[in-house]
Amino acid sequence: MRRIVDLSHALAPDMPMYPGTEPPVIRKTNTLERDGFAETSLAMYSHTGTHVDAPSHMLAGAPSLDGLDVDHFVGEGCVVDAAGGATIHVDTLRASEALISGASFVLIRTGWDRHWGSPRYFSGYPVLSAEAAEWLAARRLKGVGFDAISADPVGASDFVNHLHFFRAGMVIVENLRGLEPLLGRRFLFSCLPLKFADADGSPVRAVALLEG
Repeated sequence: MRRIVDLSHALAPDMPMYPGTEPPVIRKTNTLERDGFAETSLAMYSHTGTHVDAPSHMLAGAPSLDGLDVDHFVGEGCVVDAAGGATIHVDTLRASEALISGASFVLIRTGWDRHWGSPRYFSGYPVLSAEAAEWLAARRLKGVGFDAISADPVGASDFVNHLHFFRAGMVIVENLRGLEPLLGRRFLFSCLPLKFADADGSPVRAVALLEG
């Protein structure tokens, strides 16, 4: 039997958003008392909350989410512990090379999800060095994920890490949570996006499926 671990933050009007991005508008349009049924209107940016970035997010002519096969969002995952320090160096990744080998998704645990809802969430989180991002991008992965708001520092203008991954055809999952129970384990990871035309990104319900 598989145990499912939820790795996603809840969507809410007051949730943390990348600076400059508007928060979601969640509005009850119909109620049981008034209409006999309940319905909600959702208006949000494509990179809201726990979400996946498509290569087309930053690369002209690159695949959008709807242009990738659905199996690109499901695969064997592992978590690398990279908490502490401002920069995640390639040696940290190489120390977990046996765990990473053969995986489809590598999730980077920084522990920064503990600051979700606080101004501190937006700065100071550990970020991969360009060398480390390039090393990961060469692993033939489907994607990489972070329990922080971005693969690059907030305010970055060159997006070095994003581009390393996108050029390798990878997706990036940001704003994950609760990666600690997965340390040292292999699991089935799923980050299925909404299906809409030319999707540069999409909120996801990211989960890990554990055996036993």
